[in-house]
Amino acid sequence: MSDRDNGKKPISGTREWAVAEINCSMDCPHGCRYCYACYDLVERKGILTPEQWTSCRVLPAEVTKKRPLYPGQVMFPSAHDIVPENLEACLSVLRNLIDAGNKVLVVSKPHLDCIERLCSDFSDVRERLLLRFTITARDNRLLELWEPHAPGYVERKDCLEYAFKNGFATSVSVEPMLDTTDVAAMVDELLPFISHSIWLGKMNRIERRVACESEEMRKEVNRIVKGQSDERLHQLYHELRTIPQVRWKESVKKVVGHQLASEPGLDI
Repeated sequence: MSDRDNGKKPISGTREWAVAEINCSMDCPHGCRYCYACYDLVERKGILTPEQWTSCRVLPAEVTKKRPLYPGQVMFPSAHDIVPENLEACLSVLRNLIDAGNKVLVVSKPHLDCIERLCSDFSDVRERLLLRFTITARDNRLLELWEPHAPGYVERKDCLEYAFKNGFATSVSVEPMLDTTDVAAMVDELLPFISHSIWLGKMNRIERRVACESEEMRKEVNRIVKGQSDERLHQLYHELRTIPQVRWKESVKKVVGHQLASEPGLDI
């Protein structure tokens, strides 16, 4: 019996990783073209303009808020990133979560100076943190097109190595996979610095979230769609399924017939 059949809400998205999501900014300067949070606040709800979305406005009440002890792993952040402009606020939120006894999953397209500071400030409680860095491709041309203001591949890989060598639990999210033809090679390159897991997932709701304002973007969207076809995902699954650290987001599990998560926050 499926979750839909028994009345349970299917476990998907960030709920695969965490029982709760915490944020302290209302926008993100990385400007990723596929961002669900940007689409929600700018396109769907009209709360922010595109220009406002790429600013960095901290929400003071979320920074100082006393956090409870959650019944499972907590994700921070989920709707923005940790960047130099909001680093102090993010460190404060993390400290509040950890002081309450929480285990925190930190997800970021990481800046090296931010990760160095985070590792320094939380070296005494590193067992409470799992650092999951989003690395969607090795080709900087693709990163500059899809994630125009986020760090490049080398900096993200350097962050992964730095955190790993400083004794933090490390993980990678390849969601969305921007180049499925290179995913296996990238996984092989990153595995020596991953102590926990590497998650692979599709770019979701492309037709709704990604604006095709040019012929270049139309070609790119078509390339992504072709690259995450059922046939290609089956090939990738069979190529990587024997690697213990490799895990599959719900978007891929549905295609390859993998069992979906039964509870939120299992991170498996």
